[in-house]
Amino acid sequence: MGDSRTGSKSRWAVVPLLVFAVIVFGVPMLVLLGGTFTREGTPSAANLTESLQGAYLTSLIGSVKISALVAVLGGVLGTFLAQAVVTSRFRALREGVLTASGVLANFGGVPLAFAWIATLGNSGVVTTTLGLGDHGWSLYNFWGLTLVYLYFSVPLMVLTVVPALDGLRPQWREAAQNNGASTWQFWRYVGVPVLTPALLGGVILLFGGAFAAYATAQAMVGSSVPLVTLKIADALTGNVLIGHENVALALSLDMIVVAGLVMAVYLPLRRRSARWLR
Repeated sequence: MGDSRTGSKSRWAVVPLLVFAVIVFGVPMLVLLGGTFTREGTPSAANLTESLQGAYLTSLIGSVKISALVAVLGGVLGTFLAQAVVTSRFRALREGVLTASGVLANFGGVPLAFAWIATLGNSGVVTTTLGLGDHGWSLYNFWGLTLVYLYFSVPLMVLTVVPALDGLRPQWREAAQNNGASTWQFWRYVGVPVLTPALLGGVILLFGGAFAAYATAQAMVGSSVPLVTLKIADALTGNVLIGHENVALALSLDMIVVAGLVMAVYLPLRRRSARWLR
């Protein structure tokens, strides 16, 4: 009798969370879908069709490209840096890197763009000192923006992977060595399979961060690099075509679909890795 009452109270305790989720996620989604499939007050798929054509499609592809590149490079660099921190014997180094990673992972937007422009822009300190402009260097392109995104993506990957690396038990390495396994074999058959969920989660997190970034790109490259977030802003403010604000909602729906596809790939891989740990 007591258990049933406790269960009933537990179910009622979830209600505020469900109400919050409906208000925060459900209502915006309904508005998004309603605007996407409405053109001039009538039901239409014109907004969605337009969002997948011309400059809008180019911007969507551009966002996917830069996000995938940042996710892969940031994932690799962040993982190696995290491994160096975990295996270091200097506690001060570990604490210093983790503290700096916590700060840098949250450093973005206009301040980040200004810092890079002042450092490596056309008139930046490093650019003028080393004469990088004479060798064709430019911060205001695809690769320059990728470099800036890596500035906060690599620290974020470090924060994501360090707890997983700490979870690798020394007994596993000792058991592998006792059975004649080399360092490569340990990582190939033990370390990497154990870390796969955390690594995949970190890569997905970096992809999402770069895919949704707006302020840094807007302040640094403007429209010189086609990105879907910049196109959404243009459509909302009427910088492209007046009365096509609903195209921005369609582009937002496209972003949700891309994020859903990425998660659809990630979740089965994560379940497969989780089976290895049982």
